[in-house]
Amino acid sequence: MAETELSLWQTLKLRRNIVALMAFLGFLVGYTIRVNLSVAIVSMTQNYSFTAENGTVYNKTDFDWNPSQKGQILSAFFYGYIMTQLFGGWLGAKFGGGKVICIGLFITALLALVSPIAANIGVVLFIIIRVLQGIFEGAMFPCNHAIWANWSPPHERTRLSSFTFSGSFFGTVVTFPVCGFLADKFGWQATFYIPGALTIIWCIVWLIWISDYPEEDRWITESELQYLQETLGQSKRGKQISYPWKEFFKSMPVWAIISSHFCENWGFYTMLTLLPSYITNSLHYDVQMSGFLSALPFLLMSITLQIGGIFVDFLRKKEIFTTTQVRKIFNCGAFLIQTVFMLLTIYATSALLSIILITVTIGIGAFTWTAFGVNHLDIAPQHASVLMGISSTFATTSGILGPTVAGRIIKHETQEEWNLVFFIIAFVYFFGAVFYGIFGSGEVQWWAKEEQNS
Repeated sequence: MAETELSLWQTLKLRRNIVALMAFLGFLVGYTIRVNLSVAIVSMTQNYSFTAENGTVYNKTDFDWNPSQKGQILSAFFYGYIMTQLFGGWLGAKFGGGKVICIGLFITALLALVSPIAANIGVVLFIIIRVLQGIFEGAMFPCNHAIWANWSPPHERTRLSSFTFSGSFFGTVVTFPVCGFLADKFGWQATFYIPGALTIIWCIVWLIWISDYPEEDRWITESELQYLQETLGQSKRGKQISYPWKEFFKSMPVWAIISSHFCENWGFYTMLTLLPSYITNSLHYDVQMSGFLSALPFLLMSITLQIGGIFVDFLRKKEIFTTTQVRKIFNCGAFLIQTVFMLLTIYATSALLSIILITVTIGIGAFTWTAFGVNHLDIAPQHASVLMGISSTFATTSGILGPTVAGRIIKHETQEEWNLVFFIIAFVYFFGAVFYGIFGSGEVQWWAKEEQNS
């Protein structure tokens, strides 16, 4: 039976869609043990009333960390994360992306379970734990491309990749309110224990149920396997791939991807790490409401990313636009909208309006992921995981620089300080739009075309 004749239920049961669902859940749990600290740190450093045995009421905090220390703790993850982007992409291409992700997440989850103990021992050990978590999670995004290089037909790449990526944003959506609730009802320690346990469960299910290559999958149908082999060719497992490193860094389409990845991550990670503090300290909402409100931008992002992925593949399949045109429309258009809304946030006249503008700004950013986030598979399919590793390495520096710069600016939590942070984010978005608009491409590059057998 041709795939175009499949019923809805048969389509849902396709193994590549099952792989996508499990990968989506992997990104979801991966982000719960990554983002939880943004909520937990508010509870860990917040004053609360304590009644002594003699009846005297005191105000105390579990951890008396100053703003500089909090900035170091929040950015520590990215110091480890940046180390394994490129190496993780290479590992994924060589040994299978799913296995590498699974091992990394399992170790990251174990580190999450011991994080409360580390925090009580000392801030230095706590920072070391966060760096190690970053190291073992660093391979996630590059290895995702290694998975889809073997599982996604060309006209389904954006949909499948975008759906998987949306798990990270949905994970953020879940983490902010749930961790806010857990911290409020059971203490901040629960924000580490529960996400860590759920991640370990996911790792076990993945290893049992999912294969990195269609040929190894026990549940795939003959028709789907044949279709994937016809559209993708045989999986290149065990084949030595020669990477044209010099051409990677001479290619302007590669630098366009790197630039967009960096610019989107600057705004995303700055708001991801600091938004709960902004809503709590500057807009004066309590911790639980802050967790809920902080999740709204990422909820919008998870929805728009899936819609955008489907729409992009539709435009490409129907040849309404070329791949290059589609990538530029979605990438540059999203960046320009983000620039405008981020600037409008500076002039917001109420807390509600600020939240609405920030929500739209971050949410629209999902459309950039349907462009640069999948673009590696367009320009060099067999090198996609390594190229994602390269762009993620550069982009992760913005996960370090963005929150660090913001932390240096925000010393007294005044609106003027936050306005400067918003202006910098808007400028970075604008630069991303211009650079990708000039140099972006959706065509396979000459250095990526495989030699044809005579």
